[in-house]
Amino acid sequence: MADDENLDMEKEMAAAMASDAATSAESGADDIEKEMAAAMAADAAKATEEGPLKTDDIEALLDQATDSLNQATSAEASSANGASAFNLQELSAEEGGSQPIDLLGEVELDLRIELGRTVMLLEDVLKLRSGSVVALDKLAGDPVDVFVNGRLIARAEVLVLNDNFCVRVTELVGA
Repeated sequence: MADDENLDMEKEMAAAMASDAATSAESGADDIEKEMAAAMAADAAKATEEGPLKTDDIEALLDQATDSLNQATSAEASSANGASAFNLQELSAEEGGSQPIDLLGEVELDLRIELGRTVMLLEDVLKLRSGSVVALDKLAGDPVDVFVNGRLIARAEVLVLNDNFCVRVTELVGA
């Protein structure tokens, strides 16, 4: 009974190894990985046909895997030694090749000034009417947050100029 369970478990492991090997071979792995995956798939298929592996077989497979790994790492080291440095030539601006900064002037951005925040229940939101007062988490006179495309870029103070609300940037926030 226990031998049957071990055999079933070994078959499942071999099938999983074969599946993993096939997947890695299809996923664009390099040549060494493809060869190793093919060898693993063949060994897994052989193991399911012959029955359970013996200790000597497992040791031989481990030695073979170690040798393959050593060959792969030595091949990578030798190819790395053959690499040469890439030197960039001095870059210089071409006449008439520069783009004017005016092109950026047409880019639309989402600018948002946040006076403060609060958390409200839906019930409280539905009760809002004209003249309702909503308390925020900032005090009067505290700087407001300036967001561009959802990113905090500055803090500012609120002003009134010619009956219009304005903001004066007091601090730029680093990225």
